Amino acid sequence: MGLFYICYMIKKLNNICVSGSAGKPILIDVTYKANAQPKQVVVFCHGFKGFKDWGPFNKIATHFAKQNIVFIKFNFSYNGTTTDDPLNFGDLKAFGNNNFCKELDDLSLVLDWIEGSNNLKGEIDVSKISLFGHSRGGGIAMLKTAEERRVDRVVSWASPSNFLNKFSSDEKLTKWKETDVAYIYNGRTKQNIPMYFQFYKNCQENKNRLNIENAVRKMSIPHLVVHGSEDPTVLLTEAENIKSWNADTYLHIIDGANHVLGSFHPYNLDKFPKHLL
Repeated sequence: MGLFYICYMIKKLNNICVSGSAGKPILIDVTYKANAQPKQVVVFCHGFKGFKDWGPFNKIATHFAKQNIVFIKFNFSYNGTTTDDPLNFGDLKAFGNNNFCKELDDLSLVLDWIEGSNNLKGEIDVSKISLFGHSRGGGIAMLKTAEERRVDRVVSWASPSNFLNKFSSDEKLTKWKETDVAYIYNGRTKQNIPMYFQFYKNCQENKNRLNIENAVRKMSIPHLVVHGSEDPTVLLTEAENIKSWNADTYLHIIDGANHVLGSFHPYNLDKFPKHLL
């Protein structure tokens, strides 16, 4: 009876479509306990080659909702998925034309939607909005705190400390500029995914906006950094950098954890992996 009651109370609003960067759609999911009580809101940002339904993200949403927190996750408008198929990278042109600024702008539009949503009236406390991101999404969450007074706190999982020092050698940059495209192999989907040269240009033109160190140093809200000690994708030193920039940032290291904290896609388990839990 108790389990039935909890399941009954958890409400899911999936694939809500709102306008994102350059008019491309953002798909939003909301999971919460429908009890007509204003609740804290957590907004989750997926990472590079990620999407809102990757791996255990849906189970994570339910886990937060059971703690009486409204959990909102979304697909960045240029992440390469489509509204018809949000689980696969069917729009590689969009993926190639994505950049950090578009994702920051998308996140603002999601916050706007939260504030104005009739569906969430009486269920959210707009003074308690937390940003939560994994990997690249954590970097976006940190950067957004420098632009948004609506953010109450921020959590970054396995996130890089610098978006601007990840570029290739001068020779590879020259080739990228000449051909306008470089390809990244996605081992899970077996796709060669394009990244157009606009990505590099956008980074160079927006160095101040994309400076994670500056954002963290200026941060005056609670900030939790979670990182696995055995992360091969984003090394632990990146989390240690972030911690060093603000004495009030709390660093939690999970011993033995990898970049996705033991999770995978598709995810078909009832329980969380040890490190994710």
